[in-house]
Amino acid sequence: MTHPASAIKSEVCQLVDLQIETLRQPTSLTSFDLLEYRVRSEKITTLYAELDQIVRTSFWKSQRGS
Repeated sequence: MTHPASAIKSEVCQLVDLQIETLRQPTSLTSFDLLEYRVRSEKITTLYAELDQIVRTSFWKSQRGS
């Protein structure tokens, strides 16, 4: 089974790639493009918060075990 942190990192990378593609479009962004961009941005923020929680929990568990 994939570690949750790895899955989150993978999803973040995919979302960031989509953000970059959106900004590289040769045409002006539509309202829909901007909405999708904002939703992805919020998702990236949420995923980083989850990743932070996983890392902190792992750190404190390792400190207790030492």
